[in-house]
This record gives sequence, C-alpha cells and structure tokens, in this order.
Amino acid sequence: MSYIDLGNDLPGIRSLVTFRPDTGKHLYDLARVILAENNSLSKAERELIAAHVSNLNGCIFCTQSHASAARYAFQEQSSLVDEVLKSGKSTQLSPKMNVLLEIAGIVQQSGKLVSKELIDSAKKLGTKDMEIHDTVLIAAVFCMFNRYVDGLQAYTPMDDADYKYMGERMITLQYQFPIQ
Repeated sequence: MSYIDLGNDLPGIRSLVTFRPDTGKHLYDLARVILAENNSLSKAERELIAAHVSNLNGCIFCTQSHASAARYAFQEQSSLVDEVLKSGKSTQLSPKMNVLLEIAGIVQQSGKLVSKELIDSAKKLGTKDMEIHDTVLIAAVFCMFNRYVDGLQAYTPMDDADYKYMGERMITLQYQFPIQ
C-alpha cells in the first residue's frame, strides 16, 4: 500500500505518473528518449544499465521491470542480465559495455566519484562521448526514479509473470504514457 492515496492500483512508477500526469508525462518522455529512441547503445544495453543501477539502489520494482525488459531485448543472451545483477558485469558483454556498467555503478554512488581515468579507459575501448553521456544520464535518472518509487512506497508486484509482461510492454510500446 502506497504512503499516499494514488487513486489507482497500477504498479510502480505507473501509479505515480497516473496520480500526477502533469509531471508524469515529462518523466515518461525522458524515459522514452534515454531508453527507447535510436542510439548507438542498444535498447537491451540501456535497459541493463537501468536495471543495474536500480539493483544497486535496492529498488525491487525498477530492478525487476527493467531487468525483464533487458531479458526480453537480449533474447538468447538473457542470462547475462542475472550475471550483471549479481556481479555488476558479464563475461557475455563486451569490455566496452562492462566499463559503461562500471561507470553507471559509480554514478549511483556519487557523480563526483567518476574519474577521468575511468572515462579515458572507456574511450580507449571505443566508447563514444554520447554513450558515456547517456550512461551517466541513465544512471542519474534511475537514482531519481528509484527514490520516487520507493519514497512513496508504490505498489511492487511479487509475481515474476507480472514483470515478464512489463518488460515486454516496455520494449514493444517504447514507454508510451499510460494516460492518453
């Protein structure tokens, strides 16, 4: 049960943006830009960054929903999602993607902890400036989203089937705002 009466029984952030659509629409627009629009990082990779940061923050709803989206997008390589949630990296990912996950994890702790050396090591692996930018942005935005969901104790389903459906929905509907 949420700390406030949201007037709906939707899960997670959907309940919050439905409660306050004037701000929620902007949050969904931001999520669509950073997670669903064309980018040199795949949708799967960006969802994985979101799940990784959410996991580090202990936000069950965001971890499970974005991990499910990443699994759906990675298809045959979906097992790497659990590897990242457990250890922060995966042997199935490129060194570039592993360093981006490392950057995201450091941003989750504090943006001030990101070092020039770490950014330089990412660039040596062929990481583009936009990929570094978007990784930091996804990490920062998900720290906010996680705190929003947990700070109001939004409804968090416990059934894996719910998350499987959410993950597929997030990838296929590309963060369509729930109120039209």
